[in-house]
Amino acid sequence: MRASTFLFHRTRPRLARAALAISVATGFFCVLLAPSPRAQDQSPEQFMLSLAAAIDDSTLKPRERLGLRLFFDASLSEPAGLACASCHDPRRAFTGNNNTMIGVALGSRTDQFGTRDAPTIMYLATTPRFSRNGGIESDGKRVPVGGHFWDGRADTLEEQAKQPLFNPVEMNNSEIKLLIAKVAKAAYAGEFRKEWGDAIFADPEAALDAVGASIAAFERTRVFQPFTSKFDYVMRGEATFTEQEQRGLSLFTIRQKGNCAQCHTVDTASRDPQKSLFTDFSYRALGLPRSPRIPKNADPAFVDLGLCERVPVAGVKPGTPAANPAVTDPATCGLFKTPTLRNITITAPYMHNGLFDHLRDAVAFYATRDTDPSRWFPEGRKFNDLPAQYRANVDVDTPPYQRRPKQRPQLNDEEIDDIVAFLYTLTDGYRREGTGLYNKPRTEITPPRSPNSSSSPPASRGDY
Repeated sequence: MRASTFLFHRTRPRLARAALAISVATGFFCVLLAPSPRAQDQSPEQFMLSLAAAIDDSTLKPRERLGLRLFFDASLSEPAGLACASCHDPRRAFTGNNNTMIGVALGSRTDQFGTRDAPTIMYLATTPRFSRNGGIESDGKRVPVGGHFWDGRADTLEEQAKQPLFNPVEMNNSEIKLLIAKVAKAAYAGEFRKEWGDAIFADPEAALDAVGASIAAFERTRVFQPFTSKFDYVMRGEATFTEQEQRGLSLFTIRQKGNCAQCHTVDTASRDPQKSLFTDFSYRALGLPRSPRIPKNADPAFVDLGLCERVPVAGVKPGTPAANPAVTDPATCGLFKTPTLRNITITAPYMHNGLFDHLRDAVAFYATRDTDPSRWFPEGRKFNDLPAQYRANVDVDTPPYQRRPKQRPQLNDEEIDDIVAFLYTLTDGYRREGTGLYNKPRTEITPPRSPNSSSSPPASRGDY
């Protein structure tokens, strides 16, 4: 058995001990650590059904309920065993990488891995369509904005939902008609016909559009955007930050300190949670270190260039073999979309390449990338995951990146801790004092380790 495959099978029993509790009616989203002793003995199909059953679908409309069934159906991959929920696990705020420990997901075949971390699909309902010129101005420059996936190649949730079904390193269906034949045999096929018409399966392409529309309808429900974090309670005047959390928010927003809100936007003057999605949906080049954990990175010729290799999916028929994308706009090489920070404490690993297992390290990287590059890059050679001709695209001007080696970073260790404390307030499922339930998310959930696994860069504190 391949080492990477072995690590996957080692992780599943341990992650399966987490249990989900979601109440759609009240909008609560709680991640609870509770024993589930027989989860490791379940088939993938049984396991997905047990997760789906934890979602109260009593308030879902028929199309939304159908989307739920599709989302958790592990029989739709080739071979069977992988569902949307395998990489977008509700216990981890709809992330999870199919329980691998290497920063990217294992596909339906045990020798196939992706090249990017599976991002959360929470709080995406209002994502704008992709615009290369952008509607956002950053330090006097227009930046690309919008779209789904790390490179914005899908404009809508409907388009996004269909793509993993045919990606060879994900669910691996080769033809539309073969996928639809599986849906036609599913236990919910009758619901599908009732919602989309008795003859829907006679037209596979129309049926595929119906699959995408159903999943998208489910992803627009309150399950995916509950707005029940402590931050939301504070903004509504129903809770207060601790002193450390308040300091963290200030550091998060102050340009001369963390300046996190430059991209992870927040409006503390508004009670409307839609104004604090903690992303502006823009694209930035951070110059991350190359991850040695991604199997494809073993080939030194492979480089993930992000936005400049974007191929819009709207004009590509699903199941069509992908051609090597051409670089049409070199100035966007190395840019990836800014993710939301909501639920960030339970969505490890972090960054588009899943480089960091720990949230504190991700924050510390922003603060010290330029002042102490040897901490993050081999021999201190920055931006080693980008060809030399594209390294000028990396942001070195926006605070805190404008500092130089040996200069004092804009954030010290205590201030980094304060920002992390604030980020915990973005986790949904907060309960106020006196409710009998927990008042703060218990802990940041990170991928379990194995003695044989490659770890992320060293933790940024000796006791971390």
